[in-house]
Amino acid sequence: MKTADTTQSDPDFAGLIVRCAPKGKIDVLVALIRPFPPRSHPKVTIAASGGGTLTFEASMAAAGAAVLLPDEVSAFAAGKWQTTPSLSVVVRESDSEIKGTVALNGLREAYNSLQANCSQ
Repeated sequence: MKTADTTQSDPDFAGLIVRCAPKGKIDVLVALIRPFPPRSHPKVTIAASGGGTLTFEASMAAAGAAVLLPDEVSAFAAGKWQTTPSLSVVVRESDSEIKGTVALNGLREAYNSLQANCSQ
């Protein structure tokens, strides 16, 4: 988990989680303090500090306190994000918006460790 930069994040933004998923896959989630409804599908916009902005429709995990990003986001964590200093994240659901910033130092090592251990 990469915790939020509290000086640049809303109080309800906790950070970014990269975890093992079934079948040797790796999930990327946004961790929140204030949960969204479990059946919601928030829009998540991620901007890399080196440039590039992506928007995804996500789903909820962990009783609404974590936003599960689609599988294609794992490819960014496996590649481009490993050389990106930080990400800015905006999670929108209905009229609610939670913003945060996460530094990505150490992501390469953490991702490689997960990849080696997730498939076992």
